[in-house]
Amino acid sequence: MNLDEAVTLTEERLAAEGGTMGDLLGHFRNRVSPVLIGDPEWELVLERARKLPITMGALPFGFELPLHARRPQADFGVSLASGTRSAAFFEERARADQADETARAITRLFGRMDTDGSPLRAIVGRKLMLEYDIGPGRDRKGALPGMFLRPGERPIVGAGGQARDVNLVVDALMSSVGWEMTESERANLERVYLAQPGNTRMDSFGVFPSRERAIRLAVMGFESRQEVCSYLEDTGWPGRISAVDSVIGRFRERADVVGSGVNIDVQEEGIGPALGLTLIVKQRYTKGSRYWLDGPTDWEPFLGALSHEDIVVPEKLAALADWVSRPTTLFAKSGRYVLLRGIHHIKLVLLENRLRRAKAYVFMVLSGAVPS
Repeated sequence: MNLDEAVTLTEERLAAEGGTMGDLLGHFRNRVSPVLIGDPEWELVLERARKLPITMGALPFGFELPLHARRPQADFGVSLASGTRSAAFFEERARADQADETARAITRLFGRMDTDGSPLRAIVGRKLMLEYDIGPGRDRKGALPGMFLRPGERPIVGAGGQARDVNLVVDALMSSVGWEMTESERANLERVYLAQPGNTRMDSFGVFPSRERAIRLAVMGFESRQEVCSYLEDTGWPGRISAVDSVIGRFRERADVVGSGVNIDVQEEGIGPALGLTLIVKQRYTKGSRYWLDGPTDWEPFLGALSHEDIVVPEKLAALADWVSRPTTLFAKSGRYVLLRGIHHIKLVLLENRLRRAKAYVFMVLSGAVPS
């Protein structure tokens, strides 16, 4: 059974378990520490999840956990693919309710993926990730989630040979939410891509329609701190390069950092001031592959290094260490499932030339494609 068949089977079985992602998440409350997501905050997540079909549990879903914030809050992330039951749910919503901007944006994007010989699909495949802001003042009625695409089918690497691919993916994302790229944004995007070293890759593209307008780019594969700093200088990032060098340097002193990535925002006026850093330690690094983990102890070196930062809440870090688990068998009305939990990545955020935030992106993977 291939992956697409496994997803289809899992969707079919999940449909017998309930109607919404809220029904699914309700079974997992005892697996999520209240230190990471408190009870009131969990209810806010469920409120959002109840608006999404339970079949979305057939692809990875999870949370963005702010390790720097005392409040045990989280944003909620899900993924879906064109041609699935979950995609059909949003297509039906778009037809039935013209005011559902999220459903309309997803349907527009999947429409570009599903055309014959789609150049977009040749780069990113069929998958889309959504990130919902949760919490008072954030989960506004009608607010569109962040939308992300990853070039999983045809990787976009540095050295400047795939500028057309970069523009194609960003054009598709922006047009799906009703934006049109300006000449300044296009020029800034091209400069950011052309500055990439040949050993790096464009890992993801994102837009946040309900936040300040920007194109979020994740560039992975930097092999040294000097390479990161040179890249930021070449792109015109407005922050102090020495501050980035300092953060990478002190993590290198605590753990065997062998690679890194950056998240930057491309805007009309240039590159945004916020910078995200993802540091890769030796125990979890495989060049050119994914950068989330399977082993329960693989995160220990990085979490140990992170514990020295004053901005991090120690209790949250301790709870996060227990998140990673080996595959667990679950039993439900429709049969057996396998659940895997892991940390996809941890992002360090520099603002005003200081490390201000640390965010953990954790996931769950649920599969009903289990031999009887």
